[in-house]
Amino acid sequence: MAGQFAKPRSSPTEMVDGKEIPSFRGDILNGYSIAERKLDPSRLVSAYFHSAATLNYIRAALASGIADLHSPMDWNLGHVQSSEIKAKYQRIVESITESLTFMKTVGADTASSGLETVDLYTSHEGLLLDYEQSLTRRMKHPSNSSTTPHVGTAVADEKGWYNTSAHFLWIGDRTRQLDGAHVEYFRGLENPIGIKVGPSMKDDELVKLLNIVNPNREVGKVTLITRYGESKVENLLGSHIEAVKKSGHVVVWQCDPMHGNTRSTPTGVKTRQFSSILNEVASALKIHREHGSFLGGVHLELTGEAVTECVGGSEGLTDEDLSQNYTTYCDPRLNEKQALELAFLIAGHYRGQGAAQN
Repeated sequence: MAGQFAKPRSSPTEMVDGKEIPSFRGDILNGYSIAERKLDPSRLVSAYFHSAATLNYIRAALASGIADLHSPMDWNLGHVQSSEIKAKYQRIVESITESLTFMKTVGADTASSGLETVDLYTSHEGLLLDYEQSLTRRMKHPSNSSTTPHVGTAVADEKGWYNTSAHFLWIGDRTRQLDGAHVEYFRGLENPIGIKVGPSMKDDELVKLLNIVNPNREVGKVTLITRYGESKVENLLGSHIEAVKKSGHVVVWQCDPMHGNTRSTPTGVKTRQFSSILNEVASALKIHREHGSFLGGVHLELTGEAVTECVGGSEGLTDEDLSQNYTTYCDPRLNEKQALELAFLIAGHYRGQGAAQN
């Protein structure tokens, strides 16, 4: 699960009613209302406590059995009005129930097989280095760590630098300069990390970046999160895949179909087209298959609420519908129905692929 209170901006200021004011940079730094645009350091502390409270809520929910596969009917979809989505979900529930019943019948112990809970990891963009540095600790490596000595040292240290604000951090497309402060910070972390890869990333630049943040070529340490846009993915992804393969780095590939497909309506409202999001994912799946690679995940911005921020999908939302429930201060998000619809389409692709292989 990823989330953050900071927002990268292309300009530190913006014009509002003919007056230049500081840009909104996320609740961790300033407020959205014009009266709260002055940077406030106390918000850094507030963001920390909000994050801690969220994690405590997640731990409590997991401890109460919310992720227990033995009780799939407890995952209530009452807020989803679509009968088609509910029917698809019901079929999944029935399949899970049948499988667990079969395991019980043949004597398999499903009660102690890890089906009652999940390991949930947290993530965000490592944007505010002042905040991230304050939560960076020199700690002993986990017992199952595969850490190797850093380049220039003969013996692996028992300790390393770990960012404790999240399990997994990524470098944004705007802060990935080879000689920049963010890359310098990330190269010292033992955490698994991600790198956003946009249209401006050159093949040789990508390889140089991997060499800097992962000089030991630790398998799976780096996740490359591609975010080209529907119209550019076909021209760029294949070249990046081949460059990484030739470099010897083994990475995890992820597709972010959100950020490259943002547009503004004629009235200036930011939105995203559901079909563009789906098309970029579909193209990424196809291109990875053609290059003998594998898409390891998708990076989506979504909410469980019935917002109207992205257009399209089975609901047929249009630009004129955005004003119904547009609540984001930052980027437009998929609503609960659009998110489930996309998840079912991606799952359907893999089921179809598996059936074809069999």
